[in-house]
Amino acid sequence: MRRHFVNIILVIMCMMMSGLAEVSAQVERPKLVVGLVVDQMRWDYLYYYYDDYCQGGLRRIVDEGYSFENNLINYIPTVTAIGHASVYTGTTPAMHGICGNDFRIDGQKVYCCFDPAVRSVGSASKEGQMSPRLMLSTTIGDELKIATDFKARVFGVAFKDRAAILPAGHSADGAYWWDTSAGHFVTSTFYMDKLPQWVEEFNNTHQFTPEEYIGDKEVSVTNTFQMAEALIDNEQLGRDDITDLLTVSISSTDVIGHAFGTRGPENKSVYMRLDQDLKHFLDKLDREIGRDNYLLFLTADHGAAHNYNLMQSYRIPAGGWEGWKTVKTVNEYLRQACSVSSNLLLDVNSCRYYLDHDKIHAEGLKLDDVKQTLIDYLRKNPDFEYVVDFEKVSGYSMPQRLREMICNGYNPHRSGDVVVVMRPQVFIAKNSPDYKGTSHGAWNPYDSHIPFVLFGWKVKHGSTMTETHITDIAPTICSMLHIQMPNACIGEAREMK
Repeated sequence: MRRHFVNIILVIMCMMMSGLAEVSAQVERPKLVVGLVVDQMRWDYLYYYYDDYCQGGLRRIVDEGYSFENNLINYIPTVTAIGHASVYTGTTPAMHGICGNDFRIDGQKVYCCFDPAVRSVGSASKEGQMSPRLMLSTTIGDELKIATDFKARVFGVAFKDRAAILPAGHSADGAYWWDTSAGHFVTSTFYMDKLPQWVEEFNNTHQFTPEEYIGDKEVSVTNTFQMAEALIDNEQLGRDDITDLLTVSISSTDVIGHAFGTRGPENKSVYMRLDQDLKHFLDKLDREIGRDNYLLFLTADHGAAHNYNLMQSYRIPAGGWEGWKTVKTVNEYLRQACSVSSNLLLDVNSCRYYLDHDKIHAEGLKLDDVKQTLIDYLRKNPDFEYVVDFEKVSGYSMPQRLREMICNGYNPHRSGDVVVVMRPQVFIAKNSPDYKGTSHGAWNPYDSHIPFVLFGWKVKHGSTMTETHITDIAPTICSMLHIQMPNACIGEAREMK
């Protein structure tokens, strides 16, 4: 009898020990992950404005976070839609298929997020007819959903539709972007059939007209953070043991940069606004989620070149190329050179030339011959360092980094036929002595060197000068969460050393 009693006690103890083992083996994850992308934020803005940042915003992230100081974009062109997709998929246009803000699929022009199969929710305009369907790979959010049996909550917020939709991924619970015609946040039927009551209430108190937006472009910075905070509250993100993801993108930094350049009071002002709003946001996360319960990462979709007139005033070689004007002149040349009456060039987009394959075939021409004719013509432009046939890039004599960036940016169905690489500090822009803005899209460090800073949960202060890439962000976050990296990921998980 006594032996039987002892055996029962041993069984109970084993069961208790097993239960304790299960508890101790539970995967550690933060309650909330926040991805913050600042549109057109050059890496050096972390330090150029450092002395002017407040203690609790961007300076706090630098002082307390871990910075990958040599983080580079590894494809071209360096533009908004591609950058946002690449951050969250861990891959490049060659694999995720988002080849620009606008691009062509087998000759047909598309906008990266336009989806005629959905309708706007929150307005009656086409600005809401958007979805991530043209993106071919999964994102951090999709993989987090899969890892938690789709119990994790995933949302995206931005003024630009592409900056809200692409980061959130295919299985997101919602993405909200600004409809300029309606003057408030909307979504699409890809996610839901009706705006939640809290979004309608938010819109009622945060609506403004296009004229008001143009007069105060910085207001969208504050509005985006306020929308993100309202979403955290009303969707109860980070309030249970299942990790949630919120993607936030700040868009007006790009708008102001394009209009006023990388220097001057306008650019500084928007970063001071960003800094103050970020402080308020971090204070809220500290207070309501807990300083050790959230993981935030800061990055950008691309950088920007300094204004060419400013550079020229200091004897630095620079210039602007009005690429959008070349379609007519190129078609005139090709018609004459190829002895045809048809226009053989469809479009020029982000330094990529899209030839009309159907017309070339109909005229009885060989595509390779037309491409070579085009290349020979473009090589006469002194602003072009290289003119490259995408399909033959391996045969060109050029720096290996540049060759790899061209390959990573090339999708055979979506990227066109020929790409030009401009000489340093020459970018697509209006060519005028009065021009004071900027642009981006090139391989050069001013466009491709972007921040990547981790902050919060399990992050120690420090930095590394080891070269990393935009495609390393997603696998690094996924590794920290102990989930699979996105399904087309080519990046590497990086350690904080």
